[in-house]
Amino acid sequence: MDESRWTPKAVIFAAILHLGIVGFLFLAVLPCTSYENFFSALHLPAGLNPITCNPPLQLQGQVIEASLIGPTGSPPPRPVKTKPVPNTVPPPPTVPPPPPPTPVTPVVKALPPPPEHPDVVDQERVVADAMQKAEDAKKLQEEKERQRQSELDAQAAKQKEEKQKQLDALFAKMDAAAQQTKQLDSKAKQAKQQMEDLANAKDDAQPDLPKADQRQTGNNSQNSDLSSEYAAAIQNAVTPNWLRPDNMPSVPCQVHIVQSPGGDVMSANVDSSCPYDDAGRRSVENAVLRTKTLPYKGFESVFQRNLTFTFRPQ
Repeated sequence: MDESRWTPKAVIFAAILHLGIVGFLFLAVLPCTSYENFFSALHLPAGLNPITCNPPLQLQGQVIEASLIGPTGSPPPRPVKTKPVPNTVPPPPTVPPPPPPTPVTPVVKALPPPPEHPDVVDQERVVADAMQKAEDAKKLQEEKERQRQSELDAQAAKQKEEKQKQLDALFAKMDAAAQQTKQLDSKAKQAKQQMEDLANAKDDAQPDLPKADQRQTGNNSQNSDLSSEYAAAIQNAVTPNWLRPDNMPSVPCQVHIVQSPGGDVMSANVDSSCPYDDAGRRSVENAVLRTKTLPYKGFESVFQRNLTFTFRPQ
């Protein structure tokens, strides 16, 4: 559509519209008598006049004639001539009325014609920019969500670590209490064993009687009693260092000990015939190794470098 053809017509219509507005304003300021005189001069019927003037107020009734009586009816006094007082105040300057405003005709600018071939590249670039901004906003939101989730995970991990530390401390206290209980039990058993050993020693003091709880078989050689005392002394030395596992059977177990002169323990290995499980066997071997030095003084005649010791749980 060619908009250049409609530009002059639009200007003409705008000018006619402004002239009509000015004429209407001019007619609106005229008194109503001017309208009546205008219609009378043109000999037009009064019904065509859109504006009707209000007639002067007239009172109904007869005209009353009256004459004034008294002071009111006396002739007026004679005027007394007085000297005119010169007017010293200058008259105000005459201000000419402002000229009527000149009607301003708006200038209508012609719009440029639309391009015959719109720039598709610009439109694609605008769409691509909008999509890129939306994608950037989405990535920013996802990054914020990941950061918030990582903070929550770190906080949860920290709380979990603190709880784990509390549990570890509690278990450590429980283990220490259990270890202390075992040590007390071991000391109590050791004291009991010592009392039994003292009772057996009294029995061994009797002539021609073997040890009460370890009666030996054989030919009752000269060193049989000393060997029994040596075995009891090793048992008393190893038992305080033994930590008894749970469900430990009360049966003896043979241990092969290698020691140096003086009683220093070199190695300790349980015999394959030992009825204990792996935990029980290790506990007996560790008890012998913890002892470090076995009884030696007074038992030189029965000392053996490779000794087979029968461990009896107590």
